[in-house]
Amino acid sequence: MSHSTETRSARLAPWSASRGGVASLLRDLPILASGLALFYGLVILSRYWASPVNSQPEIHLSPRALPGYALYSVARITAAYILSLIVTLIYAYVAAHNSRAERFMIPLLDTLQSIPVLSFLPSVMVSMVALFPGRQLGIELGSIVLIFTGQVWNMAFSVYSSMKSVPTDLLEASQAYGLSWWQKLVQLELPYSAIGLVWNSMMSVAGGWFFLMACEMFVLGNHDLRLPGLGSYLQTAANAGDTGAILWGLAAMVAVIILMDQLIWRPAIAWSQKFKFEQVEATDVPRSPILDLLRRSRVIARAERAFLMPARERLTLHFAAVHDRERPDSPRSSPLKWPGRVIAGAALAGVAYAVWRMVFALATLSHSDLLSILQGAGATFLRVEFSLLLAGLWTIPVGVYIGTRPRLAAVAQPIAQVTASIPATALFPIVLLLLIRAGGGLGIASIVLLLLGTQWYVLFNVIAGASALPTDLREVCDAFGLTKIERWRKFILPGIFPYLITGFITASGGAWNASIVAEYVHFRGETFSTTGLGAVISHATDAGQISVLLGATAVMAALVVTLNRLVWRRLYFLASTRFKLEA
Repeated sequence: MSHSTETRSARLAPWSASRGGVASLLRDLPILASGLALFYGLVILSRYWASPVNSQPEIHLSPRALPGYALYSVARITAAYILSLIVTLIYAYVAAHNSRAERFMIPLLDTLQSIPVLSFLPSVMVSMVALFPGRQLGIELGSIVLIFTGQVWNMAFSVYSSMKSVPTDLLEASQAYGLSWWQKLVQLELPYSAIGLVWNSMMSVAGGWFFLMACEMFVLGNHDLRLPGLGSYLQTAANAGDTGAILWGLAAMVAVIILMDQLIWRPAIAWSQKFKFEQVEATDVPRSPILDLLRRSRVIARAERAFLMPARERLTLHFAAVHDRERPDSPRSSPLKWPGRVIAGAALAGVAYAVWRMVFALATLSHSDLLSILQGAGATFLRVEFSLLLAGLWTIPVGVYIGTRPRLAAVAQPIAQVTASIPATALFPIVLLLLIRAGGGLGIASIVLLLLGTQWYVLFNVIAGASALPTDLREVCDAFGLTKIERWRKFILPGIFPYLITGFITASGGAWNASIVAEYVHFRGETFSTTGLGAVISHATDAGQISVLLGATAVMAALVVTLNRLVWRRLYFLASTRFKLEA
């Protein structure tokens, strides 16, 4: 009896193995098909970017053109995001580990995120077109860099804040084990920053969609530069008053956002939960079928064993060996010391020359121009602060409620992402009409648009902070029977404080940036404007008044730097000292 059973098992073994091989092959087919589709898309994009410049290409409003336009827009946003991620990791690491550089880099980051896209546009486009004259690649790179300027800031602030908030006991453990800077970065700092980086990445991509209309269709002097994409499609449909085309364009954008959420962001959220800083594992965690498929894939497992693991080991061994050669008692050699000083000196000389030219240009401003700039600065400052107050009133409780309930977050997160990604400028004419008929005017409508464009920075960061709250501390609150008010005062608000500060500082910069489209609007052949710095910048751009544009941008930068020094920098220090999770 036993012999027959063994024989039968031996006969079934090959069949079981083959059935398992067929099942694994079926699991890998979607991954292989996605890889081939990605390769095909890259081939199409490379051919298009290498083609000669097509000045003023016709934007077809037929729904049949939307799949191709969606491909071009997704490619630009993806390229801008990759560039943003690289700059984020380098910039945040240097700012978090070099106190001298930190005093300069963080105010600079806050200033740059507040400068409107229109101020970047002429110099960026001229530089990119000059690098690749006669090729479509120059205009494409200009659009990618402009989208990059709307994506990178909140990612950099998030990673910087997370690196400054790493628990002291973990830092001491890394020093005790003699980890090199690379090992400390890969094994401690990046994992600790993962949750905030994922949520701010979603917000960055949503910001890319928000500014897509301005980055794909713009005027540079007498040249009308436009690129085929969803942004130019929506702008062309809006200019033509084609409501059907606008709805088709918005539907295509929403479909792309939902697809990206299911294929990219939902797996990223589920993957980042393994880096949650807690001692008791949560029972209710985000799930993703795509992530489960990737984890079970044999193709990805073999690629990881063949390429990723050897590369990771070589990098770790290399930087560990460099770390061992650097003795604390021996002077550290710096062969690049003098070249670095020369480069820094040249950069300072360039900055000094630019400041001198700016002062010379500002000297030509009239008294009325200066008065309008100062009045506009005060009005825009009040609008920005009021919009931040309105944003915080609803995003903090809603974000905490969503972030502490993974099942609800799985439903609410894509809805919030879609809502944040739809360009408010496409919806603003409707809001403007309603408020004008109600007697509100552009003064109230501008606050509504600022709120539409900036509240998501706070919401996404609060959700990230709430989802990172340790489960064991929640259980401690339950065990001690804390009331809702005590739980918010002693646990929730201190726990989300670093994320909240990141959300407010990026929302503040986004509000200053969005003021250029909130305070000066072209609609149905008419121009609506209200007192504000954004209106001054937009009007100066239309009229070609370079000195007024420069003066308004300088005043905006000065206000942002002052706020950074007086408010945000102190709050960041408070977040990295008093409100840091320690074991």
